[in-house]
Formats: sequence, C-alpha cells, structure tokens
Amino acid sequence: MALVLYDDTVLSGLKRFHNSSATYNFANHTIQIKQNWKELGVAAVVWDAAIVLCMYLEAGGINLEGRSVIELGAGTGLVGIVATLLGAEATVTDREIALEFLKTNVHDNLPTDLLHKVSVKPLTWGKGLEDFSPFDVIVGADIIYLEETFQDLLKTILHLSTENTVILLSCKLRYQRDHQFLDMMRQHFSVVQVLYDQKVDVYIYKALKIHQTKEL
Repeated sequence: MALVLYDDTVLSGLKRFHNSSATYNFANHTIQIKQNWKELGVAAVVWDAAIVLCMYLEAGGINLEGRSVIELGAGTGLVGIVATLLGAEATVTDREIALEFLKTNVHDNLPTDLLHKVSVKPLTWGKGLEDFSPFDVIVGADIIYLEETFQDLLKTILHLSTENTVILLSCKLRYQRDHQFLDMMRQHFSVVQVLYDQKVDVYIYKALKIHQTKEL
C-alpha cells in the first residue's frame, strides 16, 4: 500500500471534480461546463491540462481562424468549445459512452450561429479511422496516461495528420511511461515544448510530421 501524505491543496483540488459544473471565461464568453465524475469519471471533469491549453489558444499560440481542428479524448469538450469560439471548424471526439454528455456541453456553450462550425463524433483511437480525413490542427488535453492506448493513439494521430498539420498535446508527465509516448511521437514527428505552466505542472508540446514518415 502506498503512503499518501495529507495535503489540503490536493484534497481541495479533488473536490472540484465532484462539483456538478465549472465556469470559465475564454474568448469573451462565459462557459459553464457540466461535470459528472460519479457516472463517467475522468471523461467528465475539466483537467488542468485542458485549461492551460485553452489559455494557450486564447493567447494566440496558434491561429485557428478558418482552420479544421479535431480534439481527441475531448471529455467535457472545453478545448473544442474554445477552439470554435476562436474561429475553428471543430470536430470534437470521444468514446461512444461519453458522447451524449459531450454533446450537451458543446451545444449548451456555443452561440446558435456557431453550432454549424462544430461536430461531435465518436472516435475510439485506432478504430474506424477511414471515416476521418486529416485536419489542420490536432489538439489533446491529458490524453497521455494509459500505456495500453499509446500505440492506438499514435496510429490515430498519424492518420489524422499531414506534414502541414500542427499537433498540440497538453499534459502532466506523471510517470516515466508518459515520456515514452513522447519518444514514440519523435519517431514520426518533430516535437518541441512550447509552454510549461509551473503552477499546475502542465506542459504543452507542439508536433509536426517528419517528411516521409512510416505509417504504423
């Protein structure tokens, strides 16, 4: 049994995941995200990596105006919502089990005149990829954490990208295996760290496909 020291900041941080909603302000909009930890767990709460990625996008880390963007493992959909508000044509994806919850958050937080610019679709990494074409931008927040998904995640990113696609991965590097995924990425992509938020220990990596990469 691992010994976990008592820490007020950790406990207060976990408590926010059990709140039924969380409110954010991005792109001159108030966004109220529904959360459902009890039924959907990690897929239905807003993680720090998503918030940091939204801040990066809002600050102009990359121009999204008129660009096609896909969010992988979207969870609550916060990043996809912000991308749409910033001018992207967004496709927001997650597993089928989380889709209705995801749709609710996306549709409840976008103005009616922007709903045509976003679509919510099921995507299990490594499967059904023939239904998707490459995108201008791929974003993912805290999707690097299960080692058994790494091969399928990499296969998915490779399928969805061209040499012109920008990939932004926002994550906490909790374990050595997380670094191993970045090493896997480096076999096919040029990967650089573009931001580190020390306060919440979140990194953002930008990746571009290397010329003539081999598909998995």
